Formats: sequence, structure tokens, C-alpha cells
Amino acid sequence: MVMTSPATATAVNSVLRVPPASPAAAAAYFGASLAFHADVSDVASALAADGDPGFVVVDSRSTASWDQGHIPGAVHLPTALIPEQAPRLLDPAVPVVTYCWGPGCNGATRAALALAQLGYQVKEMLGGFEYWAREGFAFETWEGGERRAADPLTAPVDDDADCGC
Repeated sequence: MVMTSPATATAVNSVLRVPPASPAAAAAYFGASLAFHADVSDVASALAADGDPGFVVVDSRSTASWDQGHIPGAVHLPTALIPEQAPRLLDPAVPVVTYCWGPGCNGATRAALALAQLGYQVKEMLGGFEYWAREGFAFETWEGGERRAADPLTAPVDDDADCGC
């Protein structure tokens, strides 16, 4: 195995062409990221625990999307309706976690922005409904409850397993 110096690696390696941030800058960035985002497994775990999770989940998608599947207990509040309906549906003292379809959709980001502009504390759930279903968590449809087997590419297939993240 040939070892290269960092200078040589950055010249030929597209990963290191832009050098990594300093540890202090990285800690600040990743700490801030966690203040803005939650993942599907953490949201599911908090909702499944006994007692109040301390936040409310908001599905920012259309009614047709909501009917196709949504997180049990979520509030349905399409992004376009947030300015008019959020004050009636959400307590400003309770943090909000928004979600939309999945990683290819920025609807939850737009919803989080709209809520933050109204004064709500808000986080975006990474992965959205797609990863909620893919990780095997129960969801509701217009026909009733449903649950799919966990996708082994997104979550441990054993219900009791911890991914180690």
C-alpha cells in the first residue's frame, strides 16, 4: 500500500480537493445541523415512548398524499395553508417536526421555513414519509393502518435492533 501525503491526495482526489473543515468548524456545522433536523428513527422512537414526546409532527403534503399514507398522530397542514391555519392547529410553545414525501422533496423544508417565519420552533424530519414506510414504521391511509417490512438498506430488519447511529 502506497501512502500519500495530504498535499498529494488533494491534487488527485476529488473528495479531498476541497480540504475538510477544521474540527471546530465541523463541530459547529454538525451541531447546527442537528438543531434543524431529526431522523425518522428518532421521531418514531420519541412517538412510541410513553408520555408526551414534546413535539408535534406536521405532514405538509396534499390531501391526496395524506390519504395515501401518513404518520399516525400527525397534523395535516399543507404548506400553502400554514399562514392561515397554523395558529388554529398548533401551539406556538410546542416544537414542530415537519415532513413531506422524502429526500427528493423539499416540501418539509418549505413548511419549516413558513412555520419558523410565524415564530414556531421547528425541525425537518430527514427522509420524510418515504423513509418512515421504508424503515417499517406503522402508518395510516384512508383505508386504515398499514405497516411494511423494513427495507434492509435503510434499517435493521430486526424490530429490536439498533442501527448503532
